[in-house]
Amino acid sequence: MFDTFEGKGKIYTQVITKSPIKVIMQTTMHQIHGMMHVRVGDRVKDELDTADHFLAVTDAELFDISGANLMFKTNFLAVNLNQIIWVIPEKELIHEELVE
Repeated sequence: MFDTFEGKGKIYTQVITKSPIKVIMQTTMHQIHGMMHVRVGDRVKDELDTADHFLAVTDAELFDISGANLMFKTNFLAVNLNQIIWVIPEKELIHEELVE
């Protein structure tokens, strides 16, 4: 379970390597743009399935629900998984002109 113990009782565990992925996340009240960290070789969905109650987002920009008005920026944001409606990796966005 634990890798090593330090003489003063400190516990050291194995480091898990993760890759940052730029995402847009919709919650019940806000839209969040930032970096989600996913284990190397996993998908965004895998990280959502394995996260506990909160998901870490770094370099986060928090917008109103429409995504139009920036409310604030922060280096770290913990998002309650129960509040997430959808998540899109930015690299998956298709930029085409919308036909009206």
